[in-house]
Amino acid sequence: MTSWIRQAAALAAFVTAAAVQAAGTVGTSLPPGFPSIEDTSLARPLIGFGAAGEVRRTPVVFIHGNNDTPFATACNRYGRVQAMAQYFADNGYDTSELWGIGYQGDQCDLAGDQTRRSSIAHTNAANVPDLRRFIRAVLDFTGAKRVDIVGHSLGVTLAREWMRQDEVRDLVRRFVAIDGPNHGIINCSPDPANYYQAPAAGGFTPASEVCQELGSPNTPFLRLLNGRHGQNETEGPTRVLVIRNGDASFVYFPVVDGVVAPVPAVDSFGQPTDFSRSASLRGAREIVLTGQGAYDPILGSGHLGILNSPQTWQAAFEFLNGRGKGGKDDDH
Repeated sequence: MTSWIRQAAALAAFVTAAAVQAAGTVGTSLPPGFPSIEDTSLARPLIGFGAAGEVRRTPVVFIHGNNDTPFATACNRYGRVQAMAQYFADNGYDTSELWGIGYQGDQCDLAGDQTRRSSIAHTNAANVPDLRRFIRAVLDFTGAKRVDIVGHSLGVTLAREWMRQDEVRDLVRRFVAIDGPNHGIINCSPDPANYYQAPAAGGFTPASEVCQELGSPNTPFLRLLNGRHGQNETEGPTRVLVIRNGDASFVYFPVVDGVVAPVPAVDSFGQPTDFSRSASLRGAREIVLTGQGAYDPILGSGHLGILNSPQTWQAAFEFLNGRGKGGKDDDH
């Protein structure tokens, strides 16, 4: 009898856990009643994910990188911020507390013109209005006073630029910055070996709009975003965790990254430049990872793999759910 009771209890626990997980599936749409926000570059509604329901924790907004989406689409096989959000859901978050913004659409427009990857529609400045309205809508919809942000690649500088423009660091409780181009990208130089300049490879020339923002640590955009040399780059109440690659990342390191061939370490002004610590932020906590290409099943790249890494997911989850000074939870 005891054995039967134990088996029945185990089965009940399994069924309950399965039901909870099924109820906590992160979707591929925004909930009824959430406002339709027009993408300023595409003139169609923003895509994203979120859900209605009770909110007990600070809502988390996931922001993908350039040429990506919040979930996989017909034109993009990545969209891995959704998988990261699912990890949060599987570990206690309600789906009503997990939100993803798709500020570049489904990427199907790239088929007709690959240079859109480096065009004005994909810049930080052009997408701040989308992020601004989305986060305000999340706050209004959930009734929360603050959000947490998890950004990857361009999503990092996009979040930082929004906070700088609107002076709203008080609205962001904690920020996880995953391999972001805080001090520029390596793909924008005039060097003939920089194959990203080719239209078919995105048209990342020094004159392209994305490269004018991110082609060098010394672009006007990054000098304004990062402030004076030596200044704390994470001033204000927002706590920041940087998670970056320490060995390979095709946007920062002049080395092979999975199947992605390297380009010279030269900035958009033609100056030799070390971008290997671009993702760092002065004043932030930092975790440096290696071997992250193992988590990119398509290209084997560290830059994309780090977003899909169990090490990244766990570190981000623990940081957002950490305790403040004196052991007190400062979540709300």
